[in-house]
Amino acid sequence: MIGGKTVRPSDLDLRELLDFDPKGGAIRFAGERALLLDAVALGLLRQRLIQTLGASGARAVLTQFGYAHGVRSADTLRSAFPWDSERDWKTAGGRVHTLQGLVEVEPLERLPGDGPPPFAESIWKDSYEAEQHLLYQGLSEEPVCWSLCGFASGYLTTVNGKEIYCIEEKCVGKGDAYCQMVGRPKEEWGEAIVPHLPFFKGECLNAVLRGVTEQLKRAESRLRSRKKELARAAGTQDDPSGIVARSEAMRQVLDLARRSARVDTTVLLSGPSGAGKERVARLIHEESARAGGPFVAVNCAAVAESLLESELFGHARGAFTGATHDRPGLFEAAGGGTLFLDEVGEVPASMQAKLLRALQEREVRRVGENGSRRIDVRLLAATNKDLSAEVGAGRFRQDLFYRLRVIELRVPPLRDRKEDILPLARTFLAEAAGRMGRSVAGFTPEVADQLLRHRWPGNVRELENAIERAVALCAGDRVQLDDLPEEVRSAPPAATLWMEPRHLEEVERSHIIAVLEQNGGNRHRAASQLGIGTATLYRKLKRYRGLSGS
Repeated sequence: MIGGKTVRPSDLDLRELLDFDPKGGAIRFAGERALLLDAVALGLLRQRLIQTLGASGARAVLTQFGYAHGVRSADTLRSAFPWDSERDWKTAGGRVHTLQGLVEVEPLERLPGDGPPPFAESIWKDSYEAEQHLLYQGLSEEPVCWSLCGFASGYLTTVNGKEIYCIEEKCVGKGDAYCQMVGRPKEEWGEAIVPHLPFFKGECLNAVLRGVTEQLKRAESRLRSRKKELARAAGTQDDPSGIVARSEAMRQVLDLARRSARVDTTVLLSGPSGAGKERVARLIHEESARAGGPFVAVNCAAVAESLLESELFGHARGAFTGATHDRPGLFEAAGGGTLFLDEVGEVPASMQAKLLRALQEREVRRVGENGSRRIDVRLLAATNKDLSAEVGAGRFRQDLFYRLRVIELRVPPLRDRKEDILPLARTFLAEAAGRMGRSVAGFTPEVADQLLRHRWPGNVRELENAIERAVALCAGDRVQLDDLPEEVRSAPPAATLWMEPRHLEEVERSHIIAVLEQNGGNRHRAASQLGIGTATLYRKLKRYRGLSGS
């Protein structure tokens, strides 16, 4: 009603329906919150839906989205305008379509021999949906204005109180000069509507999701087969987890991890960075009763202190600047599954008490809310710090430490698992070669020896990166010494234990000659690595030649 008179549908004016502050803020269309969205952004979303779900799945999502949009638009108009004419409501729907910039709706002129008109029909010009489909997908074999058909169907169904379905008979997206829509009640469509109904009812989307589930199962099967192939390439026993564990220390870790998986309690994984703590945490999740739920991992050191509470517990709309909507935290996102807190030793003191309460009470409180929410999640934590020392220094709460360390697993550094180095290296080589399409089959004996000599301060992560570099640079079918990173090539020989004691001079001589050979006879580089002058190295070599009689 405007000025005491009912506005005719054809007189609806965007300037009267649209309400906004020129300085910015909420936009309202006919009194309801509205958004301005870039058409190209919607086109990109459409493209991603098609890539992810296929054309049928994307059509189902967009049709149902449009249907819901049409229902909301009808409800909004009914609360503002008391039209009682069926023709007025049809006209209003097309007018709203046009005012919202979705498409320009024009009536279809019928010729004398066209027969009785359908319940609804119109010409659609400048359809944003056809425009974006052509831009990203090219010409289609079928009509493509899926959300527009959904909008018209939802709108007409709502204002008429019976099922009305609108279908495109012509579409610019498939090469026609214009888009033409026809709408009829379900019973009037007869068998012609049957192929279209699944897109309105969600059945098509359910079929797509079932197909995705089957694809995931096949992908898991391929991954298991791949793990077996990699294990054979590494010469290891095939552990079902895919974790290489030849060393006794690592086998004990895996055994304890599997036993921990049987009970639903917190586990603290300690050990140096890059040793594989997250991989062990995933094993615990995969062999637990929660394997069907999500595994959610977060690095506490990578989240700013001011954001960590919101990240873990979530926040309510308006809780702080930028909180434009309610957002669940990671505790809720991991519901029914496992939450892995990496680098838990970096959690600030202000958050430690809140984390302890969440674990003890099994509930969280979103930032900006007064009430708590129950959670069903198992917590695994990892740290490269000595948390007991942090407790002693007053930097970590003792009660939280004991709550996290119901079971503790210590993942040893790679230098203490020398039996695992070459099997891991061969596994990484097989993975990198397959990923890069390189025909690199193995290592030379010199490379294998050097891998065992290096101390690997970066642990498994450093080894993986070193092997990836070597595969990328390798010129033949086997990795050479020059393909390894400098710090690995320069690793000194490991100390050798002999059955009989050796003179110190003999040990020194063996070490110097080995370093010289390692550097290809380059005396300047060998002297630098040995920490002696070049002249000193010359004198020692001259003496060694005299001792050998050469």
